[in-house]
This record gives sequence, C-alpha cells and structure tokens, in this order.
Amino acid sequence: MTSAPAAPAAPASPRPVRRSGALPTARARRRYLVVLTALAVLSVLVVLGNLAWDNPMPFGSAGFWRIAELRATNVVVVILVAFCQALATVAFQTVTNNRIITPSIMGFESLYRVIQTGAVFFLGVAGVTLVQGVWQFVLQVVLMVGFAALLYGWLLSGRYGNLQLMLLVGIVLGGGLGALSAFMQRMLTPTEFDVLTARLIGSVANADASHLAVSVPLAAVAGGTLWAGSRRLNVLALGREASLNLGVNHRRETIAVLLLISVLMAVSTSLTGPMTFFGFLVAMLAYQLADTHDHRCVFPVAWLTGIVVLGGAYFVLKNVFYAAGSVGVVIEIVGGTFFLVHLLRKGRL
Repeated sequence: MTSAPAAPAAPASPRPVRRSGALPTARARRRYLVVLTALAVLSVLVVLGNLAWDNPMPFGSAGFWRIAELRATNVVVVILVAFCQALATVAFQTVTNNRIITPSIMGFESLYRVIQTGAVFFLGVAGVTLVQGVWQFVLQVVLMVGFAALLYGWLLSGRYGNLQLMLLVGIVLGGGLGALSAFMQRMLTPTEFDVLTARLIGSVANADASHLAVSVPLAAVAGGTLWAGSRRLNVLALGREASLNLGVNHRRETIAVLLLISVLMAVSTSLTGPMTFFGFLVAMLAYQLADTHDHRCVFPVAWLTGIVVLGGAYFVLKNVFYAAGSVGVVIEIVGGTFFLVHLLRKGRL
C-alpha cells in the first residue's frame, strides 16, 4: 500500500530586515519624523504668534508689517539663543559623558555678572550703557572665549589633564567670580542695584538688535562646525579608549569642541544674560523626543525644542501675564525643577 504524497511545505515567512544605525527600525524612523514635524509646526506657530498676535493693524497692511518688523528682533533672538544653548549643551554633555550638567558651570555666566557689575560699580548707572555697544559686546565675547581657552588649554593639555579636573576648576572659578560680583553689588546704591538687576536676569528684552550682526555669523560658524562634526561627536560619546581605537585624537577633538561650545555660550550669555538651566531642559527633552544617540538627529530636535520652550514662554508671559522680562526667571524655575526630578530619578550624578 503506497503512502499519500507529503503535502508541500509552507513557504517560509520573510525575515524582517535588520539594520543598524541611529534609527534601526521603520517604526523608529516614523516616530522621529512625526516628532520632528510636530516640533517644526509648533516652532512656526510660536514664531507667527510672536509676530502677529495682538497686532492692532489689519493683517497684510503696511502698518501690520511695520509692527511685525519691530517684533522680528525678539523672534530672531529666540531662534539664535535656542540654537546656541541647544547645540552647546548637547555637545558639552557628550564630551563630558554626563547628561546632567551644562556649559554654564564653567563660569561663563559668572564672568558675565562680573563684567556687568564691575561696569556699574566703577562707572555708576552710566556703566550699563557703556557695555551695550557692538564693540563692548565683542569684547565680552572675546573675554569669555579667552577665559575658556585658557582653562581648557591649561587643564586638558597637561600631562595629567582630565575633564573631571576641568569641571571642578570651572565650578570653583565660577563660584569665586560669583562671590566677587556679589561683593560689588553690596556696595552699590539702591538705584544702581535696581538698574543692574535688570541686566543680570536672562531676558529676550536684554538683546540689542545691533548685536545680531556679530552674533549670527559667530553662532552660525561655531554651531555649523559642531553640526558638521556630528559623526565625530558620536565617536567621542563612546569614551576616550574607544575613540583612540577608532583613530580619533580624543584630547584634540575634545578641546576643539569645547572651544566651539564656549563661542556659542559666550554669544548667548552676552546677548540675553544668564539662563543656567535652559540648555539642560532643552537637551533633556531632545534626548527623550529623539530617542537616539546620533547627534545628526538630536541637534535639530534640540534646536526646535529650544524655540518652542523659549518662544512659547516669551509669548505667554508677554501676552497673558504682561511680564516679558521674566522669561529667564520662569525658565530657571522650570529648568531647575526638571533638573531635580531628573537627578532624583537617576539617583546619582
């Protein structure tokens, strides 16, 4: 008796395509595109809202565009500061291999406070005006970048140089500069102190339109160089030993990245004043939203997130609470709260 012929085997189901990279699956790529598109739309809405909201002139009229042009300076400042803080903080956290610190701990903001306080201390109320010109702005940026270059060159080029020592020295110097500015502030008259306080609070209103001619090119060159070197930042994120094994001069690349970061932070701080936790807030949200380590994907998300956060805060405070000058205070409170929550969730530094 012959046996029945065996049934043909079912065709094997195709194996899913496996790939490596920042966004390894189709779902991850779709999610990233959705997040990026949503942030881009929100950024456009924030920009249009700051330009057109509560404009008393009819839309499209000459008066409408004249008022929008006056508001455009603040919008450009928001976009520029978000760009500087986002790229600088993400890159700084990469080279230091620490997601809970910001470049502000290196003393940039303390140096800014000393410069502003010293001008009022030695020159009186008129000192605030004397440090607001274009050349004075350039001098502040040069002093901050020079301060950073000396610090990095001294602590990272030596035989025993390391990032941990650099961070500690930066914190100590920042504390010393902060104490010096606090001492000078105590010697001021109430009128001088009141005028100075407005400059020491991070605010979009602190920016001078004449400074943008210098700020935009500096930020574009420094930020563009960081963005173009995203692949090297990906390698630096692996650590010193892995970077050396992959043929990257870790010390040289680290110093170069830190100098570019110092330019971005100097431009941002000199333009609007101190915003210590803004960069941390933007970087933390960007990593959560992008869900990848690749800087080519993190940088645009961080920049757009910064525009939404800073521009949205400025819009709400200006049009709802009529306190546009308090943007820095609100950013510090919200950013500091997120910092504490993030730190407590991790349970370690």
